[in-house]
Amino acid sequence: MINRIRRNHGLEHATIHILSERHKRFSAQGNSDHRGFHLNIYGDVTEDEVRAAVAEAHRRLKAGEHHLAVHPNCGTVLVTTAALATLAAQVVLAVESRREPKAGRVGPLSVLNAMPGAMVAVVGAIIVGRPLGVRLQERYTVDGDLRDLEVESVQPIAPSPITRLFQLLLTGGNPEMSAKAYFVRTRGGSDDR
Repeated sequence: MINRIRRNHGLEHATIHILSERHKRFSAQGNSDHRGFHLNIYGDVTEDEVRAAVAEAHRRLKAGEHHLAVHPNCGTVLVTTAALATLAAQVVLAVESRREPKAGRVGPLSVLNAMPGAMVAVVGAIIVGRPLGVRLQERYTVDGDLRDLEVESVQPIAPSPITRLFQLLLTGGNPEMSAKAYFVRTRGGSDDR
């Protein structure tokens, strides 16, 4: 089941890459499971264009373009970067709080004194987090080798409240970038490695 999820995740990313090659004014977000993947599109992209992008992504991955399975804006990259940035800020704050006379108590002065160091540490974590997140994605969360994974259907579905939230976050509430949601159902692709 894990291999199938990773392959669906790779196909999801490849689909977004194909759409990005064809459209400059849109945004997308998705999530994968063992059945396929949900794809939320924000912008002027038709259902036929989504179907064509899924088909081309599948064809290109099968032809060996496995790099399409990796996407720089994947949640794996975002979570890795956020975790490193949070850890970096906490370490700086912990070090600064130990320098205070009342060791172990974090007061306003500790936070203020830690701010420059925390900012530098967070920037460093962001710089390291992105490539590290991409490597983790390549190794653990996606697979560009679809093997026997096939697309069964591409169905429009009603945008969920989460889709609407992402529409606000990704488009700044731009009314011209309407939300459309799809479920791409797959079959096969569950063999073990």
